[in-house]
Amino acid sequence: MYNIHYLNKISPKGTAVLTEDYKHVDEVNEADAILVRSAGMHDMTMPENLLAIARAGAGVNNIPLTSCAEKGIVVFNTPGANARSVMELALCGMLLASRDIVGGINWVQSIKGSSEISRLVEKGKSQFAGHEIYGKKLGIIGLGAIGGPLANRARKLGMDVYGCDPHISVEAAWHLDRHVQRVKTREEIYANCDVITLHVPLLKDTEKMINAESIAKMKDGVIILNFARDLLVDDDAMAEALASGKVAKYVTDFPNEKTANMPNCIAIPHLGASTEESEDNCARMAVQEVMDYLENGNINNSVNYPNCDMGVCQAEGRITILHRNIPNSLGRFTSAMAADNVNIDGLVNKSRGEFAYTMLDLDCHPAPEVVEHLKQVDGVIRVRVIK
Repeated sequence: MYNIHYLNKISPKGTAVLTEDYKHVDEVNEADAILVRSAGMHDMTMPENLLAIARAGAGVNNIPLTSCAEKGIVVFNTPGANARSVMELALCGMLLASRDIVGGINWVQSIKGSSEISRLVEKGKSQFAGHEIYGKKLGIIGLGAIGGPLANRARKLGMDVYGCDPHISVEAAWHLDRHVQRVKTREEIYANCDVITLHVPLLKDTEKMINAESIAKMKDGVIILNFARDLLVDDDAMAEALASGKVAKYVTDFPNEKTANMPNCIAIPHLGASTEESEDNCARMAVQEVMDYLENGNINNSVNYPNCDMGVCQAEGRITILHRNIPNSLGRFTSAMAADNVNIDGLVNKSRGEFAYTMLDLDCHPAPEVVEHLKQVDGVIRVRVIK
């Protein structure tokens, strides 16, 4: 029996996946695993018996990843589970910016009390005139779970689509519309596109990638969409570009004290994944990841340990080891097995930065002394007997 604690309300369509081997507990100190959405965990004291945390969403800024790794707590997220919802909102943002729909709606609200509203509308609507997106050039930076489908939808709407993603997966590339024009550098996107949308992770290379220098390379009157991460855009540079008209509209899903007060900025209150379908998908995926880890030792979509998957154990025994990524760790584990006369039927060993993970399938159920022997190996953080 495994104990699961929910730090936030989790979609019932996700928790319904849990079998009778799982029990929901109200006390976090009793939990083997935690399901979380947005609750902050940096100030939490993690229970000694906690094995896993699954974030029902993509971002994990609310979770202390390194300290969890040091305690042998595997942290999962759910990449792609909310992709369709974010993609649809990006399409909506593009239309809002192209047609000044928000400005028009706000103006109607300002005159709604007038008895002559119909006449005022006909007289004043021209100030909110926009343009079609058909035939416009859309530049997508990042062609993954969101950017790729967005490229395909935009093509169906008649846009000329340019995509830049040096790290695109083979699978993502296979699913792209053949008319999407691949470019090698962001600069090609900046120079050619009427609308630019960002769908990349926040890394050293991407932080403030939209800045004064990159904006200067863009067309006058460009529209920029950010439904990925707040810090991809330099807010000060964006404010200047909006004020000068270099950027016609900036649509962001991450309002802050600057963007919320910028003229011609459409700040949406982080609604990218705020659909029932997205929450259901994220919850289901988070639950499945936790169950696979607890029951089989498999790690898929972890953000602090490497992904390792040996499927359902067909051998007589399975041991998993969370450990530091130090030289000859695998040799020490296999030597420990040999010293206890245990044969290894199969193994996987992978590393991620300072941490690593090893899975060992054995020809027998491991004895307590074998487990204790492994725990004493230098760098070992946690040993689990799966079978």
